[in-house]
Amino acid sequence: MLCQECKQKPATVHMVKVINDHKTELHLCEDCARQREDFMNITPFSVNDLIASFMDMGKEKPANPAVEKSVPSKCTDCGMDYNQFRKTGLLGCRECYRHFGGELDPVLRRIQGSTVHTGKVPKRCGSALVREKQIGELKAELKKAIEVEAFEQAAELRDRIKELEQSGGAKPESSGPEQQGGSGNELDQ
Repeated sequence: MLCQECKQKPATVHMVKVINDHKTELHLCEDCARQREDFMNITPFSVNDLIASFMDMGKEKPANPAVEKSVPSKCTDCGMDYNQFRKTGLLGCRECYRHFGGELDPVLRRIQGSTVHTGKVPKRCGSALVREKQIGELKAELKKAIEVEAFEQAAELRDRIKELEQSGGAKPESSGPEQQGGSGNELDQ
């Protein structure tokens, strides 16, 4: 799309004005946009600046900058330092996650809401991962059931864990004794 004013250069600035419910769109090149009086000089958006702002968010600035918490200088594997990461938003290698972990955890928590990846698992080759995740969840439930002394529920959970571990096939998590044809009173068979 060409600039609507000079009709020579490509339009890189897209301005939308809404005045009294009347919308006006202008598509201008940078030079024509700079010449307009109604155009506000907005600095270009940078993903790196956004990530850097997340890193500084919530931190109190020390009165004495020399007292500021020191970050490990360089990754032992790739040699990347934390300041490079702050500028680019990219880590050099997988060891950077361990090396800069203390600084990255709060950043990842703010950006993604968690520091643990909980992505999707492919259906074709992910059955073992799904089974491991189910077993882990059942073990956590089992631990809670034992803590609150719900031993019947704990026995059911233990049996479901054994089935998953032995069969290698994932059973639905909601399969309880009523779906298996049992009364729920059998502890060990």
